[in-house]
Amino acid sequence: MDKVNVTINGIQVSVPKDYTVLMAAREAGIDIPTLCFLKDINEVAACRVCVVEADIKGVPMRNLPASCVLQVQEGMNIRTNTAKVRNAVRMNVELILANHNRECLTCLRNGTCELQKLCDELGIKDIEFVGAKREAKIDNLSHSIVRDTSKCILCGRCVSTCSNVQGIGVLDFTKRGFNTEVAPAFNYSMNDVNCVYCGQCIQACPVAALRERTYIDDVWEAIDDPDKYVVVQTAPGVRASLGEEFGYPVGSDVTGKMVAALRRLGFNKVFDTNFSADLTILEEGTELLSRVKNGGKLPMITSCSPGWIRYCEINYPDFLDNLSTCKSPQQMFGAIAKSYFAEKEGVDPKKMVVVSIMPCTSKKTEANRPEMEVDGIRDVDFSLTTRELGNMIKQARINFKGLADEQPDSILGEYTGAGVIFGATGGVMEAALRTVADILTGKDLDEIEYQVVRGIEGVKEASLVLPIDGKDTEIKIAIAHGTANAAKVLESVKSGEKEYHFIEVMACPGGCVHGGGQSHVSAKARLDVNPKINRANALYELDKSLPIRKSHKNPEIIKLYEEFLKEPNSHLSHKLLHTHYVKRDSYMVEQEEEFEKLLEKLNK
Repeated sequence: MDKVNVTINGIQVSVPKDYTVLMAAREAGIDIPTLCFLKDINEVAACRVCVVEADIKGVPMRNLPASCVLQVQEGMNIRTNTAKVRNAVRMNVELILANHNRECLTCLRNGTCELQKLCDELGIKDIEFVGAKREAKIDNLSHSIVRDTSKCILCGRCVSTCSNVQGIGVLDFTKRGFNTEVAPAFNYSMNDVNCVYCGQCIQACPVAALRERTYIDDVWEAIDDPDKYVVVQTAPGVRASLGEEFGYPVGSDVTGKMVAALRRLGFNKVFDTNFSADLTILEEGTELLSRVKNGGKLPMITSCSPGWIRYCEINYPDFLDNLSTCKSPQQMFGAIAKSYFAEKEGVDPKKMVVVSIMPCTSKKTEANRPEMEVDGIRDVDFSLTTRELGNMIKQARINFKGLADEQPDSILGEYTGAGVIFGATGGVMEAALRTVADILTGKDLDEIEYQVVRGIEGVKEASLVLPIDGKDTEIKIAIAHGTANAAKVLESVKSGEKEYHFIEVMACPGGCVHGGGQSHVSAKARLDVNPKINRANALYELDKSLPIRKSHKNPEIIKLYEEFLKEPNSHLSHKLLHTHYVKRDSYMVEQEEEFEKLLEKLNK
């Protein structure tokens, strides 16, 4: 690639000609502050915090350009630390603070807020400007996401993420001037629009304008109630992120300490969602084989991701019959805990409270779906995010780093490597292939790492030949993560361009490891580390370390079928572990109908 020579603060560097000044400065080891910048997602120069002085071959550039969008040129001389730059950056941040809700001590993002950190770095102690505060509108009607206008700094990171990464676009700038805010159209609540509650907007937000709806107090109340029997399950991705809440590097596996901390919080039993991930593979794999052998609806599409399910229900209802009828591992666990486990332990299921710790904000909404219950008993009572668990551990004053590793309880705590990798994009597919391949070949295959389905490429395709009904059959598969990529795959199937047998879809980019409920990684830190890769690698390493790596070999799963369910896809399995999905009208449909009615009145 062609390079150009530039000078930054007296340091000469040679960088690719398509670099921005911000990228070139990083190459030279020079830090330029940013706020609205989110690499490859939001590069719009809205906040003006990354401004620099620059001239080209001695000719000064007009004003102070924003380095995040300023492309390098041969002979460019850049200065990032002049009095003019420092004063401008400070003034721009103070202007943001002038109408910002600065109740930092009681803010959910206290300590992880990027604006707060920037103020600390710039040494801002007093604010010269006093302005009117933005009206605080709290939208907390959904089970998953809370929006607070008083915290919003109009950086646009959530808008770009929702539109450009997820392809949904429920958030945008509304109104004008000082009254500008980021919100859904027509002043709708997040509860009433096409939001899938993936929480990627929360991950993008540098402040606390978007946050998860918390159920911490409800869980504490249940734990403190002597009449309640409270059990907890933890999803695969949580163990690869929770450590970040306590200063561990991104992608550290803290499974043992997580289990120990949960016991100290007071849960009656500490279990693992990896167990029900293994269970999901038995049910889903059997369903896939049945469809392939008996001419069922293909391609079959995974149903583990509630954000993806909601996206499909709203945008692609024609594919609802393609979805696996399996509940997600979160919901399967709850159903088994309140039936099989409750029966064995002699616990009244009506007094049992099932809490899930998830890397996902959409799981909160999934737990509250009306169909997620059996005989009037909810599968899961409360779903908390990784961040909420971190907060609970801190509230309990537990020395997380000082904990000795512990193992989850049986009989719903044993898991295989296949259950672990559910948390990474491609993991569900790989886990399913490990079991399906063994069943079809009648062999205990040694080659179980399907590298072709791994990685963070948006859409991955593969095929493998498996013996079905006595003849070799090519099974075509696809993996998509992020709803925008899911749309690409579904459109290719609709048009007839592609033909698959099995498709895995995760709503979040990178899969659950980068879910909306995972620990916050600042935009600055993301330039050096990719949470999707680091956390996924932690799960793959854990998978390698386990003695059993195939779901159908989990002894607790085998025992569950022998003693209770009898076989995958049995009548009882369908009652407890399977569900259905419904078409959901888009709020835009409602608006179009209202507009048509208005036109009719005007025409009359």
